[in-house]
Amino acid sequence: MPDDFFAPPAFKADEALAALKRRLREWRLVEREGRFELQGRAIAELQLEGGAIRARTVRMPAMSPQWDETRLHNSADVRRFSEALQQRLTRWADRDE
Repeated sequence: MPDDFFAPPAFKADEALAALKRRLREWRLVEREGRFELQGRAIAELQLEGGAIRARTVRMPAMSPQWDETRLHNSADVRRFSEALQQRLTRWADRDE
């Protein structure tokens, strides 16, 4: 029996990027010039870099935002990024109400 029997499937960054972009559009973010925006303010940027996804998110929506950057190397990273961004969006929406 091979040692890698329980190894996760290979990470397909291009497919994960497409799925992540769909999810952001489902959350009503508008994709414009490689950025995802909420009410005209940049929220996230996603780029394919080699076998990973370069993801940038703003700390707070602003005209000149400060960015946090991370690399997504596997499906678990993508899931954590997605969940963290969704929590930020919820927190910002609650603050604006």
